[in-house]
Amino acid sequence: MSDVVRKIPTVDFADMLGDEHQQERFVKAVGDSLKDIGFFALKNHGIDLDLIDQAYTQGDAFFTLPKATKRRYLQPEIAHQRGYTAFGVEHAKDNDAPDLKEFWQNGRTHTGQGAPPTYPANVWPNQEVPEFKDVIDGLFNRMESLSQHILSACSLYLNKPPSWLGEMSQEGNTIMRIIHYPPVGPDAPTGAVRSAAHEDINLITLLVTATADGLQVMDHDGSWIEVEGDARYIIVDSGDMLQNLTNGLFRSTTHRVVNPKDTSSRRYSMPMFVHPRNEIDLTPRPEFVAMTGGNVQFQSITAGAYLHQRLVEIGLAEPEGEQ
Repeated sequence: MSDVVRKIPTVDFADMLGDEHQQERFVKAVGDSLKDIGFFALKNHGIDLDLIDQAYTQGDAFFTLPKATKRRYLQPEIAHQRGYTAFGVEHAKDNDAPDLKEFWQNGRTHTGQGAPPTYPANVWPNQEVPEFKDVIDGLFNRMESLSQHILSACSLYLNKPPSWLGEMSQEGNTIMRIIHYPPVGPDAPTGAVRSAAHEDINLITLLVTATADGLQVMDHDGSWIEVEGDARYIIVDSGDMLQNLTNGLFRSTTHRVVNPKDTSSRRYSMPMFVHPRNEIDLTPRPEFVAMTGGNVQFQSITAGAYLHQRLVEIGLAEPEGEQ
């Protein structure tokens, strides 16, 4: 029996900025990773580690506010897609036990130009945490720019124009989430974990390194791959929408965040969920159906309908017609 510990692949973003041969190597590494395990670790990503640290500092400043203060930023009327979501509200699809986390979500800033956006406006705790907006919005913009390079590589791997997937996400409801996992106390509900096994709904996710380990990715045989928290890497995975579009050529892989061994450790993480515009048709494209056995494996649905379906499944939105 092999003693080799399986790890997710590592991809070097420096190749994307290199010569033609290096760029081809980057495209192949990204595509092969998402086709195989659905995850990779991106090194030399170019995001300032000091900016990441500042973002965690601002997140900590918000989450340590009194509970009543934080709850002023709850926005259930928009399915918690902006502002604060309280501890124990969200749960994984097909798992009724609440995830042991609270989080903040922000998206692209409304510019006031062009057609009215289809995504909600951001809210900010300017009075309580005055530096929060500038730091978090700054990191969002850097992360979104990085996501466009990765989507370009995915498009080229799929023999599409480099802007194919990136254009779908222009003015889409891309969200960055700052997650706080408080200490897991002895009174946690039965079956509750920090983040139960799930798949992401979006095109791709970029996860800024967490402040502690705990992320695990399911391997082909059902075993779990430990993903170490390391500030030098951004973890990237493909979501359900990209899987749907490619008829499973790119995998949306199950992952989870397990509870720590002690009851006093806290954990923060910051994923960016890159979404297409609501009207984008995610029906599996015929060329990918042909490449994956000839049978359509996934549904015909728009991005907006798919997102709402998932928000209902995880407890953040009500079914259509219900209040």
